[in-house]
Amino acid sequence: MEIRRRPPKPSSSSVQHLHQSQQHQPVIIVDRSPSPTPKASDALPLPLYLTNGIFFTLFFSVAYYLLHRWRDKIRTSTPLHVVTLSELAAILSLIASFIYLLGFFGIDFVQSVITRASPDSWDVEEEEEDHHHHHQQRFRCPPPAPISASPKFMDHHLTEEDEDLVTSVVSGEIPSHSLESKLGDCYKAASIRREAVQRLTGRSLSGMPLDGFDYESILGQCCEMPVGYVQIPVGIAGPLLLNDREYSVPMATTEGCLVASTNRGCKAIYASGGATAILLRDGMTRAPVVRFPTAKRASELKFFLEDPQNFDTLAVVFNKSSRFAKLQGIQCSIAGKNLYIRFNCSTGDAMGMNMVSKGVQNVLDFLQSDFPDMETIGLSG
Repeated sequence: MEIRRRPPKPSSSSVQHLHQSQQHQPVIIVDRSPSPTPKASDALPLPLYLTNGIFFTLFFSVAYYLLHRWRDKIRTSTPLHVVTLSELAAILSLIASFIYLLGFFGIDFVQSVITRASPDSWDVEEEEEDHHHHHQQRFRCPPPAPISASPKFMDHHLTEEDEDLVTSVVSGEIPSHSLESKLGDCYKAASIRREAVQRLTGRSLSGMPLDGFDYESILGQCCEMPVGYVQIPVGIAGPLLLNDREYSVPMATTEGCLVASTNRGCKAIYASGGATAILLRDGMTRAPVVRFPTAKRASELKFFLEDPQNFDTLAVVFNKSSRFAKLQGIQCSIAGKNLYIRFNCSTGDAMGMNMVSKGVQNVLDFLQSDFPDMETIGLSG
């Protein structure tokens, strides 16, 4: 067996000596670009589609021939293991075509193996590796900066008092949700909470802005335990012709096509002559369902709720849910033993479904003391 070994690469000293000896000699450029690797179709005397067609035809034709001969042997009671020369050739052709079709592109694999065994393959492979290495060195990105094992992020300068507060929040001595009430400064509470979160998670929140927002305005309203805010793009739709006046509608959203579809609707309304809006009542309703053992007890609760003398008491109980929720009226309807109660209230600038649900639950708990046989079926019927 002949074993070919790659020649060793010259050392740095020999390369330097050779470079010095060739400084005053003419440089001869030799184009040693490797020839492209031959494909399987290059080694075939016929086109690939024609070769595939031949093997397909051969496979199905010899399969049909062998099945036909098998049927004849069964009819004539001839042993199946007794084969003629033509049947043997058909079996070999079937096996050969089946192997080709099973691999289908196996010729490319065989061709690559044959090419790898050629004497010049080692030189071509080495040149390709060097070219690939230089190409990677050219387009390689710089390595990322090392990350500290215990990162310490600080967006703002912290005093010793603030540092003690951050340490207490991280250790759990001070709850994060109590920073606003403890410090009395919503911005400082958000800053300390932000630093504590960065130390607990090991991730920086520098991409999220902290300055430039009034944290006092969201205290106890729309967001708890803030650590910053995000910017949302604002699109403009319109003009909207409403009540003979044109309005531009700003929309803060990250949903694609929302502003565009709204703008098309405004355009359609404008082209049709505009729209007219009439406000009948501003309020939010909630309709719980309660059940009693008898219809008489249900009617007693109906009279109690619709009595104007009891409205002020029920309004005080209902309005405890929020400083913006104001009870406006109560309407009742009986269906057998069930009583449907509709609470109508104002919710300020918010939709207020949660505050209305809390207010309704407060009233139901209050009524339970005077009507202990009342059973709540649903909070909204």
